[in-house]
Amino acid sequence: MRRRASRLVAALGFVMAAAVPATAADKAQQQLMAEIRMLQEQQQQLQQVLGGLAETLKTMTTRLDEQTAADRKAFADQRLLIENVAEGVRMLREKSDDTNVRLSTVTQELEAVRQAVSSMPTPSATVPGQDPGGASTDGSLPNGTSAAQAPPPSSGSAPLVSPQKMFDNAYSDYMAGHYDIAVIGFTTFINSFPRSDKVDDAQLNIGQSLYGAGQYPQAAEAFQKVITNYPQSDSAPVAYYKRGLTFENLKQADAARGAFETLIQKYPNAYEAILAKQRLDAVKR
Repeated sequence: MRRRASRLVAALGFVMAAAVPATAADKAQQQLMAEIRMLQEQQQQLQQVLGGLAETLKTMTTRLDEQTAADRKAFADQRLLIENVAEGVRMLREKSDDTNVRLSTVTQELEAVRQAVSSMPTPSATVPGQDPGGASTDGSLPNGTSAAQAPPPSSGSAPLVSPQKMFDNAYSDYMAGHYDIAVIGFTTFINSFPRSDKVDDAQLNIGQSLYGAGQYPQAAEAFQKVITNYPQSDSAPVAYYKRGLTFENLKQADAARGAFETLIQKYPNAYEAILAKQRLDAVKR
């Protein structure tokens, strides 16, 4: 009986001794699980913070893109406005030049009419025994000379065609490809109206006509006359450029480069200077 009781006590002690480590393991496991839950919560919080930062970055990027697009549009609008103003100024300048040309044309036409009127013979009173032309009834003049020996009346040298009409006729021949006739027309215009504002254009068109006819040496000389006689006109840069093209057709590369380089140096803002730079690169190659 005592042995059985001793065995029960021993067994109970063994069970109690074994239960103590099991309880300690459960506590360690619970503590580990609590730490894992804390880590999971911190991870979720970190993910939320990262998500908020990503959203903020996306919003800022969107705003920057919108601001950049707005700045580009504003720059494009300003550039368009500047180009429109420049175009308006150019049109006003062309209209002003056209008005000056018209005024000069009207002045020249009035001068031509005045010269034509002044060259007309003045009517004289009829003398008894003379016909209305001043000759006597026997065919002699008052100074005793015969009518056959009298010098013919002067008809005057003033052209009866207006400067604008003469220029337009020559330009029509040039546009129609009648280059020989155009050269004659523009040359006559320059000789008849040397003070016209269109003389530089006429000389330039002489070179253009000769160039179109394939007479390159003569064309080069005509363009040189524009450069020499009218260096301040708007035809000068065109003449330099066309002179360079003429030398290219003559296979004179050095002369062509010289014409293009001089054009770029003297008239850097002219449209022909841009064309000259392109041709200069081609000539150098």
